[in-house]
Amino acid sequence: MAKGVFNSIIFCLALVACAPESSDFKYDLVGFVEDGKGHPRTSGTNAKILGKYVREEGIMTLMDALRRMTIEPARRLETYVPAMLTKGRLTIGADADITIFDAGTVIDRSNYTEPTLSPEGIPYVIVNGGLVVENSKLVPNVKLGQPIRAQRH
Repeated sequence: MAKGVFNSIIFCLALVACAPESSDFKYDLVGFVEDGKGHPRTSGTNAKILGKYVREEGIMTLMDALRRMTIEPARRLETYVPAMLTKGRLTIGADADITIFDAGTVIDRSNYTEPTLSPEGIPYVIVNGGLVVENSKLVPNVKLGQPIRAQRH
């Protein structure tokens, strides 16, 4: 990675109000995979932040990283997407999806030749009350998520 790009990422992560997926983040971290080709950020962004920038580099705390991945994106969208009022939170009445990870081992493994490699250190993901990742493997043919749409005006 070019030094200037890396420094921009570090600067963004150091800002309290900046989240890597925000629209004002210069290097868009939302990706797509088509025909097995794509950007590694598609499956590795959050694991990279937790492993590299929280654990290895110490650029932010674990709680700050989790806030930026959960409640902050939900809060940014609440005005336009009322369903986000129950997202990004673990509380009674919230319909939170839960990622269970090992903070000591979580890291991304995806790369440009294999952009969909699963990260290490994430043994379970629960979506809508059911497992979609079990023992660090995707559960085949399970599609538990529901689309969330903005209100039409």
